[in-house]
This record gives sequence, structure tokens and C-alpha cells, in this order.
Amino acid sequence: MIKRKLNDVAAWVNGEVVGLEGASINVAGVSTDTRTIQNGNLYIPLVGENFNGHDFVGAAIENGAVGALWQKNQPNPPSNIPLIYVEDTLLALQELAKNYLGSTSAKVVGITGSNGKTTTKDMVTSVLATTYKVQKTEGNYNNHIGLPLTILRLEEDTEIAVLEMGMSGRGEIELLSTIAKPDAAIITNIGESHLQDLGSREGISEAKFEITTGLLEDGSLVIHGDEPLLTEKGGNAPFRVVTFGSSTENDYYPVQIEQKSDGTYFKINGKEDTEFFIPVLGKHNINNALSAVAIAQLFDVSIPNIKKGLEQIKLTGMRTELIEGKDGVAIINDAYNASPTSMRAAIILLQDLKDYSRKMVVLGDMLELGENEETFHYEVGKGIDKTKIDYVFTFGALAKQIAEGAKVNFPEDQVFAFEDKQDLITKVKETVRGGDIVLVKGSRGMKLEEVVTALT
Repeated sequence: MIKRKLNDVAAWVNGEVVGLEGASINVAGVSTDTRTIQNGNLYIPLVGENFNGHDFVGAAIENGAVGALWQKNQPNPPSNIPLIYVEDTLLALQELAKNYLGSTSAKVVGITGSNGKTTTKDMVTSVLATTYKVQKTEGNYNNHIGLPLTILRLEEDTEIAVLEMGMSGRGEIELLSTIAKPDAAIITNIGESHLQDLGSREGISEAKFEITTGLLEDGSLVIHGDEPLLTEKGGNAPFRVVTFGSSTENDYYPVQIEQKSDGTYFKINGKEDTEFFIPVLGKHNINNALSAVAIAQLFDVSIPNIKKGLEQIKLTGMRTELIEGKDGVAIINDAYNASPTSMRAAIILLQDLKDYSRKMVVLGDMLELGENEETFHYEVGKGIDKTKIDYVFTFGALAKQIAEGAKVNFPEDQVFAFEDKQDLITKVKETVRGGDIVLVKGSRGMKLEEVVTALT
């Protein structure tokens, strides 16, 4: 974590230390939350629509903070606490992170995309960690606040920082990229998430491509080469572009894939003598693994270490996670998020699995899809293969359209739509039996992990 004197911090954020006696105080780490303050932290009070962190500066000091930032337009600054006056505490947080990262020798890998960011982050971290000291974005710290906090938690001797970059609208990834200045960047894919805000897949592509704003001149961009919206932009890029995907026109593509219950086995072009394994279900995760291999080779990680790193990845929870439920029922917990692209991929995964008596899907609303949201849901349902899936359960007003689409191919007694979660859980529990497998997937706001809990 950042360890600097208060006056050093002030210089980095273009601030002013109040009282010379505070200038030599040692800061160890930062926090924006008084509930998680650690001894020695610098407290950074942020101002939001419904909160003002300046109200809690006193509590932060009581909980162990040694000082705080203070936004100049905020009234009644305390006089008995070491403060750094700044114009804007959020901008100061971001500037502090940028300068701290620049003071270290850490290389940076930035990751964005519509789907698979977190899984790819975990894979990249695992393969690089076989050779370097690596730190990554923890949890969902991937926005304009979380990314700076992640950077400020880096140890001084970190060799590579793997930073996930999310967005809520246009311009945010550009901001994150200018803070992190990546040496290499990955765009996993272009899907339908954020259509509500960005209007089209072209708009999403432009927003994701903002990750190149801060990319170093001698940096590398790793992109999904089967996506024309990316390859068209990549073809005009002034930096090295590396592609991955299913097509043999990519720099990295699979030449053999075998899906088993313990994970996925595959081989890569040019490395046919090595069989790679990821303890993750879904052929779509091969693309994530290929991007990790590409990054690893850019950083000169050996093939044996790449193989080892992929084998021992630990994924963030609720992402294509195969778990054992009650009475011999298997569950694929993919309840963290959903888009049409990722939902179709999860359904195909389930359809491809063998050794289960019956297969069922529990699918929830996919949010933030814009004006065509009902059509997206309907098409997902219509695309479910009735010869490979036995039951379809949906939850939510939008997911009802998944059920309507499924009824095009399924008998009505195999498709059930619910808007009450407890009714859904009751019906699923009545239906499943030992030897069955159930896929549970929906957007984060639907909280479908509650269904998983009920089945386990």
C-alpha cells in the first residue's frame, strides 16, 4: 500500500497541508469508508448525491486515520485534525493513485469488455503470478473510485498490476486508462450490456476502445479477433495488436477442445504438444484463457508456467461455478451477471455437458439492454434446444419473454415463468431430483444466488 508523508501526498494532489506540524506525519494506506479505516490510513471523504464523507472525518480519526483530505468548498473544517485542502476530493484520489503508480516500477495490464472481464482478470493474474509478484483488482473495485483505491493498495515491490476497468457510461474507461497508463490491455468482447446508455454495439465498442487512451506507445492491445467492431479499430491502431478467438485468422486460437465435468481441456495453435486445462466450465472461457496466454507471452512467461497458472486459477464467485446441491443435484452458479451473449454461452455449456439425467435452466432478467430488451430475452428463450434441455424456469418481468420464446419449441408443461422468487424456488425444488443439473443465471439485481442457496 501507499506509504508516504502527508506533505508528499499533498504535493501529488496539488493540495495544501494545514499546519506545518502535520506535514511529516506518515500515511500508510487510504480509505474512503470510516467502517474499514486501518491505523495509519489517510481518510478521503467523498461527496455523493445522498452522502458527504466530510461529516465523518472525526469518526475516521477516532478509528485510526492520521489525517484526511478536505474539499475547499465544504464548510466547518475541523481545526484539531491534520488536513490536506484540495479542490475536489474525488479528483485528488484519482491523481494520488496516478502519481503513486507512476512512482513504482509496476507494469500494468488493463482489462475491459462486455463479458468475461473478471474471469479474464483472474486468469491473467494466475498465469503471471507464476513468474512475477502480481496484484489484481479485488471484488468489483473497477470504477472511477475502485480502480484508484486498488492502485493505492499495491505494494511497492509489485511487478505487475492487473486492473479491471468497468464503466457506467462513455468516458469512464478513458479516465481509468489515463490513471493506470497500461503497458498492455485486453478487450474481451463486445456484447449488449450498456445498450441502454450507449445505444448500439458500435457505441459500446467505442467506449471499450477507450482503454487505449492511456496505453503506452510501445504497449500491446489484445482483442477478440472474431469481433469486426474490434478488428476494424485495431487495424488502424498505432500500437501492437494481438488477436485471439475461434477463427484460424487469429494469433491465438484453439485447435482442440474437450469439455469435462471438472473443467475444460484444450490445445492452442503452434503449441499442439501441450494440453492446457482450466478448472472452469464453458467453451466460451477458452477465449478468456487465450487472452491470458497472449498476455503471458508478452511478458515472457514460459509455456510450462502458463500451463501451471491456468490449472490453478481461483475465480471470483458466482461465475460458471459448478457446485454440489442437495440429494445429488448439480448446480452451475452463474448468478453474478448476465447479458444475451453470456446467457447464450452458459446455455450452450449446459447443453454440451454429459453424464446428467436431466438439464434445467433458471434464468432471470437481463438488465440495461435498452429499447429492444424484450426481443433480446425472447430470442434467448427461442434459442434453447429442447432436445438438450428438459425444463426452463424464469424469474422476472423481462425474463417472462425468455419463457415465451422457449414455448415456441417446448411443451408448456416444461416452461415456467415466475415473478415471485419463493414460488420459483418451490417449483424448482419440486422438480429436481438426483442426477439432474441446473444452470442459474441472471443479472446481479435479480439475486438468483438465493435460488442456488435454496438448492444447496
